[in-house]
Amino acid sequence: MAQTKLHSRSSVDRFSPINLKPVQDDAWSNIFKPPPNETVDEKRERIARQQEAQRISREIDEGILESKKLFDKKKKAIKVLLLGQAESGKSTMLRNFQLAFCPTYFHGEALIWKTIIQLNLIGSVKKLLSIVEDELETSGPRSRSPTGSTSSLSDHHRRTRMRLLPLLSMETNLVRQLLPEHYDPSRTPEICVRAGSGWKTVLEKVTLERRGPPTGQRRPMTNDGRSKDDPTVVLAASKDDIVSLWEDESVREVLKRRGVRLEDSPGFFLTDTARIATVDYEPTEADIVRARLRTFGVEEHRFLQDNGSEWYIYDVGGSRSMRPQWVPYFDDVQAIIFLAPLSFNQVLEEDRQVNRLEDSIYLWKEVCLNPLLARANIILFLNKMDILQKTLAAGIKVATYVPSYGATPNDVENVTKYFKEKFRAYHKRLSPRPRTFFCHETSAIDTKATQAVLAGVRDGILRHHLEELNVI
Repeated sequence: MAQTKLHSRSSVDRFSPINLKPVQDDAWSNIFKPPPNETVDEKRERIARQQEAQRISREIDEGILESKKLFDKKKKAIKVLLLGQAESGKSTMLRNFQLAFCPTYFHGEALIWKTIIQLNLIGSVKKLLSIVEDELETSGPRSRSPTGSTSSLSDHHRRTRMRLLPLLSMETNLVRQLLPEHYDPSRTPEICVRAGSGWKTVLEKVTLERRGPPTGQRRPMTNDGRSKDDPTVVLAASKDDIVSLWEDESVREVLKRRGVRLEDSPGFFLTDTARIATVDYEPTEADIVRARLRTFGVEEHRFLQDNGSEWYIYDVGGSRSMRPQWVPYFDDVQAIIFLAPLSFNQVLEEDRQVNRLEDSIYLWKEVCLNPLLARANIILFLNKMDILQKTLAAGIKVATYVPSYGATPNDVENVTKYFKEKFRAYHKRLSPRPRTFFCHETSAIDTKATQAVLAGVRDGILRHHLEELNVI
């Protein structure tokens, strides 16, 4: 008992006021400690500074809290990656998503896409004029073409080409406004924009200005109040020349002899010139989906479904230089839609030695074996089936480009089956864990059929997501 009392007494002594040392002011207290001989005005200013510091601190705390809420909410959202090589149809498929599930947003951008469609048409005219020019230069009145045949192009084609040249300078000016930094037409021959650059805002502003310049600015105008450098006006004035050049039998003969199929190019609208090159043209849904716009970087698109589910779809650049940027988006993704056009007779734009289909299969293998994507559903879209049908109908043999195809019938059904089995085999062999093989045959410009496919894909992705969350 004596020891217990001693211990108790010792505790009291240790915390007794007579044993406490004066508490020294810390640095933080000194900051807010009133200075000696502080005046009333100085005190008012000091208190105001303290209150402002507290307000900023509260805003920072609230911002951090809000960011955490958004992060937690996004973690629960469904994230889908659109993957595939350049020109595989990713952006076209994205616009199909928008049309199917966010139609109001889709139609709200019609004005922007009208200008893109007009630029696509001008781009096709540019390619056509380049071929005509080359043919006229290499096959003069007494010369022969590289194939040995006498050219059928004449001074009539030369004059038509000269009348259409103003379209090319207009394209250059518009594209320069979209890509103000380091624009070089020789390096970027098609329309290109950088993700996150606000290109839609820029394009909308440019389009509205060309419809009628701001008050106080003088610019040549047409009778209906449009700027004379508006592509709508120039295309309407050039419509007959464009139609006649594209439908000219001699020009078609040159294209066939050179093996050029402009109609297989993305963003091809030459056959629609009579409809598009008018002053009252308004793009249809199919026009907007077909429009071609190349993007650099990764674009994030948010969709809020009627059932309350939130989706994020990432459209990533497919060129070889962009592929290293894919990896950060592999984390926590629920599904990948992989687009693989069966373009067995085409090569990559950035490397003319690489076959497009071989490159798609290589990418597919890399995606299937990536451990970060082990839990993600990978959905294969054998895209651009319409072009495959035209290619086979033209008599082009698969075995010429893919020797292993052998003597299998050269029709759509057998070609599709052959390559589908190739993709299925790699999917089964390389996936880190067993997963279902999903494959759809699509033509992204066929909006009704594609939307039906996307509706099924959406439901499947949502079901898989709920299963992962143990909701079902």
